[in-house]
Amino acid sequence: MRILGISAFYHDSAAALLIDGRPIAAAQEERFTRKKHDPGFPVQAIRYCLAEGGVSFDELDHVVFFEKPLLKFERLLETYLANAPRGYQSFRMALPVWLKEKLFQKPVMVKELKQFSASGKGIEEKLLFAEHHQSHAASAFYPSPFDEAIVLTMDGVGEWATTSVAIGRGSTLETVKEIHWPHSLGLLYSAFTYYTGFRVNSGEYKVMGLAPYGEPKYADLILDNLIDVKPDGSFWLDQSYFDYATGLTMTNAKFDRLLGAPPRKAESPLTQRDMDLAASVQKVTEEVMLRMTRDLAKTFGIKNLCMAGGVALNCVANGKILRDGAFERVWVQPAAGDAGGALGAAYAAHAMHAKKPRYMNGAMDGMKGSYLGPEFAQSEIESRLSKAGARFTTFSDADMLERTVDALEAGHAIGWFQGRMEFGPRALGARSIIGDPRNGEMQKNLNLKIKYRESFRPFAPSVLAEDVGEYFEHEVESPYMLMVADVKRNRRRMMTPEQEALFGIDKLNVPRSDLPAITHVDYSARIQTVHAETNPRYHALISAFKKRTGCPVVVNTSFNVRGEPIVHTPEDAFRCFMGCEMETLVVGNCVLSKPDQDPALKIDYKDKFDLD
Repeated sequence: MRILGISAFYHDSAAALLIDGRPIAAAQEERFTRKKHDPGFPVQAIRYCLAEGGVSFDELDHVVFFEKPLLKFERLLETYLANAPRGYQSFRMALPVWLKEKLFQKPVMVKELKQFSASGKGIEEKLLFAEHHQSHAASAFYPSPFDEAIVLTMDGVGEWATTSVAIGRGSTLETVKEIHWPHSLGLLYSAFTYYTGFRVNSGEYKVMGLAPYGEPKYADLILDNLIDVKPDGSFWLDQSYFDYATGLTMTNAKFDRLLGAPPRKAESPLTQRDMDLAASVQKVTEEVMLRMTRDLAKTFGIKNLCMAGGVALNCVANGKILRDGAFERVWVQPAAGDAGGALGAAYAAHAMHAKKPRYMNGAMDGMKGSYLGPEFAQSEIESRLSKAGARFTTFSDADMLERTVDALEAGHAIGWFQGRMEFGPRALGARSIIGDPRNGEMQKNLNLKIKYRESFRPFAPSVLAEDVGEYFEHEVESPYMLMVADVKRNRRRMMTPEQEALFGIDKLNVPRSDLPAITHVDYSARIQTVHAETNPRYHALISAFKKRTGCPVVVNTSFNVRGEPIVHTPEDAFRCFMGCEMETLVVGNCVLSKPDQDPALKIDYKDKFDLD
């Protein structure tokens, strides 16, 4: 059974190929087009998936879209009719797009897919449409390591559902509860993302990273006015404060009056108030999720939880759910957002439509470490780098690792490009920038000189799976950087009263642990456990660093600069290397040093983003 899943036309379009219930290939279109969050039809991602799987389009059994556009249009139309004439301007802007493209998506899909078919026949018969939250739920349960689990999906909105609960057993997945539009925890978080001056659908993780600098002073205000949360975690939002249902912005003047000011302007200086707002919506989000997961565990008596949807990327909340203990094990789909819907749609078609048996590999899970994207042979890497004008030296595996450890010890920021590209928003040691976590300047340097982004943003530790308990209050695998846990108490450095009195962002420069580059201001860290089974080369590198230094941890952040997708090709890696102050680049077995490169190839990203 060969099934191609597709997500497109909103944000983060992607394609995924499933063969006999196993994920063979998956990738976001943005990595190929270099357009961040590219919503277009994923032509290049589809082309890659078919090539990686060694199948032609005509050999596919099904092509599955990740949601049902007619149901989505029904929600749009009913919302505007219920609120007319309010929202007319928004409706007037939305309707032409729907009438031209989205409403008649089946013929649009057939037209797009013809370019892949040699015969041009049978395309419509292959085409299926899953529901949005069904795709999310399938992406969470079917590749999970559990035979039985509760499946919780939460996001902005699909067709009607914003939150859904399903029960997965073997090959079956049955939805048992839903919360519908316009009541959405994801959109509440997005409202505060907008209000604090960040971009909706991409800046939510900035709000999560900003939250530890603040105090949740507005949490009660939010709970008393904006959202009514029941003991079981179900909720209702007072729409008189929001504008997302029928307007052109997320919030309105009543929202501004409640919180005492208009929205922060993008790129303006952050204040303590902004940090307190971030802390407040984060606390409310955690409260909703904890009430909900506790009730689900009590109601159904199932020990495993799977999660997907954009809210499931809130790794702080995920960590608290795990430590809360209502569930013994928690597994989160690494591509939890809409890109992962492509994979979920394929799984749904395999198990729920075709009624085929579920494949379980008996290992951690079925995602192969989420390394489902393209890779490049060593000879191809050398050819591509040479054509790009790069100057490099090729080493044996052992010597390449030693050179990389040398660079880590020297305090270098290193571009690390190895193996198959990750599927999902996180870099997991295949397209990563890495550094020495013991270096007190590494966090600031990576943000301001490499990534060209806000200084407050934290970085993740990649830690050998076998050593995670030595440094973090976390004893289970976290291979996808989707769990936050505290640094061990014996590793922490406590703040003095003078340091405690510092303004939020000023606390950034106060070392918090033996590993200051990966320890957030609240002594937390977003952990990635590295496993030899799924990424042997990255595991070997960290092992070599441990052997040299005694430290089984490296800093890991995505290999990109602000405003660009994670790198895909060796040429992308070289351009990024030449556009920032990164000192060393390792692509396959090729090692590049910045002083060796042609200065004429330098790209000035710093001027592009106007950051100091």
